[in-house]
Amino acid sequence: MGKNSFQAEDDLQLTELTHQLLVRAGFTIIYPEVLDSQCCGMPFSSKGFAEANHTQSEALENSLLKASENGKYPVLYDMSPCFYHSKEEFSKALKIVDPIEFMLDYVMPNLTVKNKKETVAVFPVCSVKKIGKMNQLLALSQLCAENVTMIDSNCCGFAGDRGFLIPELNEHGLRDLKAQIPANCNQGYSTSRTCEIGLESISGIDFKSIFYLIEEVTR
Repeated sequence: MGKNSFQAEDDLQLTELTHQLLVRAGFTIIYPEVLDSQCCGMPFSSKGFAEANHTQSEALENSLLKASENGKYPVLYDMSPCFYHSKEEFSKALKIVDPIEFMLDYVMPNLTVKNKKETVAVFPVCSVKKIGKMNQLLALSQLCAENVTMIDSNCCGFAGDRGFLIPELNEHGLRDLKAQIPANCNQGYSTSRTCEIGLESISGIDFKSIFYLIEEVTR
Protein backbone atom coordinates (compact mmCIF):
# COMPACT_ATOMS: atom_id res chain seq x y z
CA MET A 1 0.00 0.00 0.00
CA GLY A 2 1.70 3.18 -1.15
CA LYS A 3 1.28 6.72 0.05
CA ASN A 4 -1.54 8.76 -1.41
CA SER A 5 -3.12 12.16 -0.93
CA PHE A 6 -5.36 10.80 1.81
CA GLN A 7 -2.44 9.72 4.01
CA ALA A 8 -0.63 12.13 6.29
CA GLU A 9 2.99 12.60 5.41
CA ASP A 10 4.17 11.67 8.91
CA ASP A 11 2.32 8.35 8.84
CA LEU A 12 4.10 5.12 8.08
CA GLN A 13 2.55 2.98 5.38
CA LEU A 14 0.11 0.53 6.97
CA THR A 15 2.20 -2.48 5.94
CA GLU A 16 5.34 -1.00 7.50
CA LEU A 17 3.54 0.07 10.66
CA THR A 18 1.95 -3.38 11.02
CA HIS A 19 5.34 -5.03 10.59
CA GLN A 20 6.87 -2.89 13.32
CA LEU A 21 3.91 -3.44 15.64
CA LEU A 22 4.02 -7.22 15.26
CA VAL A 23 7.77 -7.38 15.76
CA ARG A 24 7.44 -5.29 18.92
CA ALA A 25 4.79 -7.75 20.14
CA GLY A 26 7.28 -10.60 19.64
CA PHE A 27 6.10 -12.10 16.35
CA THR A 28 8.11 -13.42 13.44
CA ILE A 29 6.41 -12.46 10.18
CA ILE A 30 6.23 -14.65 7.10
CA TYR A 31 5.10 -12.99 3.88
CA PRO A 32 3.68 -14.90 0.90
CA GLU A 33 5.70 -14.92 -2.32
CA VAL A 34 5.09 -12.29 -5.04
CA LEU A 35 3.25 -10.21 -2.46
CA ASP A 36 2.59 -7.24 -4.76
CA SER A 37 0.57 -9.34 -7.19
CA GLN A 38 -1.74 -10.88 -4.58
CA CYS A 39 -5.37 -9.87 -4.10
CA CYS A 40 -8.35 -11.41 -2.33
CA GLY A 41 -10.41 -11.13 -5.53
CA MET A 42 -13.18 -8.90 -4.16
CA PRO A 43 -12.63 -6.07 -6.69
CA PHE A 44 -13.41 -8.55 -9.48
CA SER A 45 -16.29 -10.24 -7.67
CA SER A 46 -18.04 -6.96 -6.86
CA LYS A 47 -18.08 -6.05 -10.54
CA GLY A 48 -19.40 -9.42 -11.67
CA PHE A 49 -16.13 -10.92 -12.95
CA ALA A 50 -16.62 -14.27 -11.27
CA GLU A 51 -13.90 -16.13 -13.17
CA ALA A 52 -11.25 -13.50 -12.47
CA ASN A 53 -12.29 -13.46 -8.81
CA HIS A 54 -11.95 -17.23 -8.54
CA THR A 55 -8.56 -17.24 -10.25
CA GLN A 56 -7.17 -14.50 -8.02
CA SER A 57 -8.66 -15.94 -4.84
CA GLU A 58 -7.32 -19.41 -5.62
CA ALA A 59 -3.84 -18.03 -6.32
CA LEU A 60 -3.86 -16.20 -2.99
CA GLU A 61 -5.05 -19.25 -1.10
CA ASN A 62 -2.31 -21.40 -2.60
CA SER A 63 0.30 -18.78 -1.78
CA LEU A 64 -0.92 -18.48 1.82
CA LEU A 65 -1.02 -22.26 2.22
CA LYS A 66 2.62 -22.39 1.22
CA ALA A 67 3.65 -19.47 3.43
CA SER A 68 1.74 -20.82 6.46
CA GLU A 69 3.01 -24.40 5.96
CA ASN A 70 -0.48 -25.67 5.16
CA GLY A 71 -2.22 -23.79 7.93
CA LYS A 72 0.33 -24.23 10.69
CA TYR A 73 0.50 -20.47 11.29
CA PRO A 74 -2.39 -17.99 11.47
CA VAL A 75 -2.75 -15.50 8.63
CA LEU A 76 -3.43 -11.86 9.51
CA TYR A 77 -5.58 -9.70 7.24
CA ASP A 78 -5.20 -5.96 7.80
CA MET A 79 -8.56 -5.08 6.21
CA SER A 80 -11.91 -6.56 7.26
CA PRO A 81 -13.55 -6.67 3.79
CA CYS A 82 -10.65 -8.70 2.35
CA PHE A 83 -10.84 -11.09 5.29
CA TYR A 84 -14.57 -11.53 4.87
CA HIS A 85 -14.23 -12.25 1.16
CA SER A 86 -11.47 -14.81 1.66
CA LYS A 87 -13.43 -16.43 4.48
CA GLU A 88 -16.23 -17.01 1.99
CA GLU A 89 -13.91 -18.22 -0.77
CA PHE A 90 -11.21 -20.31 0.93
CA SER A 91 -11.19 -23.94 2.06
CA LYS A 92 -10.99 -24.82 5.75
CA ALA A 93 -7.25 -25.59 5.83
CA LEU A 94 -6.11 -22.02 6.42
CA LYS A 95 -6.55 -20.18 9.71
CA ILE A 96 -7.18 -16.66 8.47
CA VAL A 97 -7.84 -14.03 11.14
CA ASP A 98 -9.52 -10.65 10.76
CA PRO A 99 -7.65 -7.57 12.03
CA ILE A 100 -9.86 -7.05 15.09
CA GLU A 101 -9.62 -10.59 16.43
CA PHE A 102 -5.90 -10.82 15.70
CA MET A 103 -5.08 -7.63 17.55
CA LEU A 104 -7.36 -8.42 20.48
CA ASP A 105 -6.37 -12.07 20.95
CA TYR A 106 -2.78 -12.24 19.68
CA VAL A 107 -1.18 -8.82 19.88
CA MET A 108 -2.62 -6.85 22.80
CA PRO A 109 -1.74 -9.50 25.42
CA ASN A 110 1.93 -8.95 24.45
CA LEU A 111 1.87 -5.15 24.65
CA THR A 112 1.34 -2.58 27.39
CA VAL A 113 -0.97 0.37 26.86
CA LYS A 114 1.08 3.36 28.03
CA ASN A 115 -0.85 6.42 26.94
CA LYS A 116 -4.55 5.95 26.28
CA LYS A 117 -6.26 8.40 24.00
CA GLU A 118 -8.93 10.58 25.57
CA THR A 119 -11.63 10.30 22.88
CA VAL A 120 -11.83 8.46 19.55
CA ALA A 121 -14.49 7.62 16.98
CA VAL A 122 -14.64 4.10 15.57
CA PHE A 123 -16.53 2.93 12.52
CA PRO A 124 -17.52 -0.75 12.10
CA VAL A 125 -17.45 -1.45 8.35
CA CYS A 126 -20.08 -3.70 6.77
CA SER A 127 -17.93 -6.84 6.93
CA VAL A 128 -17.34 -6.32 10.66
CA LYS A 129 -21.10 -6.38 11.17
CA LYS A 130 -21.50 -9.46 8.96
CA ILE A 131 -18.94 -11.48 10.92
CA GLY A 132 -20.28 -10.31 14.28
CA LYS A 133 -17.14 -8.50 15.49
CA MET A 134 -18.70 -5.25 16.74
CA ASN A 135 -18.33 -6.14 20.41
CA GLN A 136 -14.72 -7.16 19.86
CA LEU A 137 -14.06 -3.91 17.97
CA LEU A 138 -15.50 -1.96 20.90
CA ALA A 139 -13.43 -3.96 23.41
CA LEU A 140 -10.26 -3.39 21.39
CA SER A 141 -10.97 0.33 21.10
CA GLN A 142 -11.68 0.66 24.82
CA LEU A 143 -8.25 -0.77 25.58
CA CYS A 144 -6.80 2.18 23.68
CA ALA A 145 -9.09 5.10 24.58
CA GLU A 146 -11.03 6.34 27.60
CA ASN A 147 -14.06 7.37 25.53
CA VAL A 148 -15.09 5.51 22.39
CA THR A 149 -17.87 6.64 20.07
CA MET A 150 -19.05 3.86 17.77
CA ILE A 151 -20.38 5.50 14.61
CA ASP A 152 -23.88 4.26 13.77
CA SER A 153 -24.44 3.88 10.04
CA ASN A 154 -25.94 1.10 7.96
CA CYS A 155 -23.15 1.56 5.39
CA CYS A 156 -20.69 4.36 4.66
CA GLY A 157 -21.68 4.22 1.00
CA PHE A 158 -18.13 4.11 -0.32
CA ALA A 159 -18.74 0.55 -1.56
CA GLY A 160 -15.26 -0.41 -2.72
CA ASP A 161 -14.34 2.17 -5.35
CA ARG A 162 -17.84 3.57 -5.90
CA GLY A 163 -17.15 6.48 -3.58
CA PHE A 164 -14.46 7.69 -5.98
CA LEU A 165 -16.83 7.52 -8.95
CA ILE A 166 -20.14 8.49 -7.32
CA PRO A 167 -19.30 10.55 -4.21
CA GLU A 168 -22.98 11.22 -3.64
CA LEU A 169 -23.33 7.61 -2.38
CA ASN A 170 -20.74 8.28 0.30
CA GLU A 171 -22.28 11.62 1.20
CA HIS A 172 -25.72 10.05 1.63
CA GLY A 173 -24.44 7.01 3.56
CA LEU A 174 -22.67 9.27 6.04
CA ARG A 175 -25.23 12.10 6.17
CA ASP A 176 -25.51 11.70 9.97
CA LEU A 177 -21.80 11.25 10.63
CA LYS A 178 -20.75 14.72 11.78
CA ALA A 179 -23.53 14.89 14.38
CA GLN A 180 -22.21 11.71 16.02
CA ILE A 181 -18.61 12.85 16.49
CA PRO A 182 -17.92 14.47 19.87
CA ALA A 183 -16.64 18.04 19.80
CA ASN A 184 -13.32 17.04 21.41
CA CYS A 185 -12.72 14.15 18.98
CA ASN A 186 -10.27 14.67 16.13
CA GLN A 187 -9.29 11.07 15.35
CA GLY A 188 -11.27 8.16 13.97
CA TYR A 189 -10.39 4.56 13.23
CA SER A 190 -11.72 1.64 11.21
CA THR A 191 -10.56 -1.51 9.38
CA SER A 192 -10.92 -0.67 5.68
CA ARG A 193 -8.91 1.99 3.86
CA THR A 194 -11.53 2.94 1.29
CA CYS A 195 -14.17 3.34 4.00
CA GLU A 196 -11.68 5.46 5.97
CA ILE A 197 -11.15 7.73 2.95
CA GLY A 198 -14.88 8.37 2.76
CA LEU A 199 -15.20 8.85 6.51
CA GLU A 200 -12.33 11.33 6.51
CA SER A 201 -13.81 13.29 3.62
CA ILE A 202 -17.26 13.64 5.17
CA SER A 203 -16.31 14.01 8.84
CA GLY A 204 -13.45 16.48 8.48
CA ILE A 205 -11.33 14.52 10.98
CA ASP A 206 -8.53 12.04 10.42
CA PHE A 207 -9.66 8.42 9.87
CA LYS A 208 -7.20 5.54 9.53
CA SER A 209 -6.64 1.91 10.44
CA ILE A 210 -7.09 0.98 14.08
CA PHE A 211 -3.57 -0.46 13.85
CA TYR A 212 -2.28 3.13 14.03
CA LEU A 213 -4.19 3.65 17.28
CA ILE A 214 -2.78 0.46 18.80
CA GLU A 215 0.76 1.31 17.74
CA GLU A 216 0.56 4.83 19.16
CA VAL A 217 -0.85 3.96 22.59
CA THR A 218 1.58 1.06 23.12
CA ARG A 219 4.72 2.73 21.75
